[in-house]
Amino acid sequence: MKTKRSKGVARFSISLPSELAGQLEQMTRDKGYDNRSLAVADMIRAHLIEHRQQFGDKEIAGTITLLYDHHKQHVQAALTDTQHDHHEVIIATLHVHLDHDNCLEILAVRGKAAIIKRIADELIAARGVKHGKLTVTSTGKDLPP
Repeated sequence: MKTKRSKGVARFSISLPSELAGQLEQMTRDKGYDNRSLAVADMIRAHLIEHRQQFGDKEIAGTITLLYDHHKQHVQAALTDTQHDHHEVIIATLHVHLDHDNCLEILAVRGKAAIIKRIADELIAARGVKHGKLTVTSTGKDLPP
């Protein structure tokens, strides 16, 4: 790949099928980017962050989102116990009562990717959890401005 660097920016060209290029143009406008380069840079960052979570020793940040029925026996106790067991990586929590039966819990996490993934899997698999999702991002240290 041939790149041209100027003032901290690497310039390169890519070839895309015209339909894909048109979709990129539309997405760029829909999301309010000033230009395609900014849109493509954000997509690359997102994929690099996603790729990085596969490596257990890399530090990541993110959220674990849980939806559960608080009437299920022991679900709240199990979730709280797991959170207390991992207080070093769970840096904040938000608990919302969605209705009479359902609670939404969002945990902000920061730590080694393998540990975060293991904790998320444990919480999501807890009996009474209806849905859960781990969303990861970077801590920001490894991303250029």
